[in-house]
Amino acid sequence: MDMFLSFIDSIIDLFLVIVTFLLVLFVVVIIHELGHFVVARWCGVKISVFSLGFGHEIYGFNDRYGTRWRLAWLPLGGYVKFVDDHNSASVSVSEKNRSVVSDDERAGFFHIKPIWQRSAVVAAGPVANFLFAIVIFSIISATYGVVSIEPRVSEVVPGTPAASAGFESDDLVLSINGNTITSFLDIQQYVISSPGRELEFVVERSGRQTTLFVTPILKESLDSIAGKHQRPIIGIQSSKELNKLSHRTVGLFEAVGLGVYRTWTIITQTISYVGDVVMQRQPADQLGGIIRIADVSGKVAQHGLAHVIQFTALISVSIGLMNLFPVPMLDGGHLLFYAIEALRGRPLSERTQEFSFKIGLALVLALMLFATWNDRVVVKSWLDKVLVEKQP
Repeated sequence: MDMFLSFIDSIIDLFLVIVTFLLVLFVVVIIHELGHFVVARWCGVKISVFSLGFGHEIYGFNDRYGTRWRLAWLPLGGYVKFVDDHNSASVSVSEKNRSVVSDDERAGFFHIKPIWQRSAVVAAGPVANFLFAIVIFSIISATYGVVSIEPRVSEVVPGTPAASAGFESDDLVLSINGNTITSFLDIQQYVISSPGRELEFVVERSGRQTTLFVTPILKESLDSIAGKHQRPIIGIQSSKELNKLSHRTVGLFEAVGLGVYRTWTIITQTISYVGDVVMQRQPADQLGGIIRIADVSGKVAQHGLAHVIQFTALISVSIGLMNLFPVPMLDGGHLLFYAIEALRGRPLSERTQEFSFKIGLALVLALMLFATWNDRVVVKSWLDKVLVEKQP
């Protein structure tokens, strides 16, 4: 009986993971595609399809502008298809096929719009993701206020870079690389984004300022959300005393500023991590696919609605940034082609573009396979939970 109940608990946990993941992805995809959709309408582009999901249509309707709004059976993305698109990747129809339509129909073609309008439409998706995250983080800051931890060193872990650099307990960190530090979280963000790179700390010790140089190293870490992973550390800990914590409410303008700051921090840290992976300063084990995102979604859901909302904002930033990478098939690839067109005075040939999109598709599929391979750790933990931990 106990084994049966444990199995039911596992099924419920898996259901929570799937539902939370689909809701998060659904919201992020809607925001992204609405960005493309709204700006395209402003630019007079005729839109034939707005799809949430891929594959066979489950439900759909046509609006008064002739756009087909559809919900498809595979809810792992979505797309906006313009009337002159050859496919959902926004590859244009050939010039020969365009010539058989009327001038009124051609006026709504996306691919004959000025470069700046096409660029605006393409960039609108990622920008919408960023704006959504800013709004969410701003609302969270305005609702819950700001909790900060004094940037004072409570403990220096022996045998770590901080110990070798000369850090001492009760050091108050004033700045890192010339930038003022106001919270221990600021220290963590600098360390996380700087593996293998020397940091200049200015600390206050016994009323005097001291400069220390330390280089973060990678160390295996384990937490309830991200699981086991390599994380940059220097070896200092913050105070756990409540009197070292401060809480304050913030006004609307400061909340918006904090929303912008948090969004920008996620962007810069992500770019920094990708750069570190390319330069082999960090392992690529944190590049996860939909399985890991689903797993984290379920874990976040256990902490409450506010955490799910913030996680959705985080995924929104990640999706927006990923789409800006200059890879054909992605929004960034389209923007790269428009930049080349602006410099050359004419677009690349259709054959060149189609070949580039095939390469881009191969790169995206390769990245998805690599991320899925990384996700095997998550799958193993799920199986262990059901098949091992639940044994009598």
